[in-house]
Amino acid sequence: MSQSNIWPDPDLGMVRDVVAHTSEGCVGCLALGTRWNHLMLCLSCGYVGCSDSSPMRHARHHAETSGHPIAQSLHAGDDWRWCYAHDAPITAPYGYRT
Repeated sequence: MSQSNIWPDPDLGMVRDVVAHTSEGCVGCLALGTRWNHLMLCLSCGYVGCSDSSPMRHARHHAETSGHPIAQSLHAGDDWRWCYAHDAPITAPYGYRT
């Protein structure tokens, strides 16, 4: 992919150095006793939530209610982020793919 196909996400300014709230799993699923498929880390505050491939979709709910749009996959070996505000993947160097 050429550099011209990468567009900067306008929400990247909300990304911070964060520490995960837990290493146990999805905060919402742990509280409810439900299962998750994939975990996402909020890059504004460190909230750990389940992705859209999980039944409860706690990461999306967190993004919508907190105004923290960008999360990063916590799956080992993954290097991608998702902007919930724009429903778009963000790839290194962390811009939109077109």
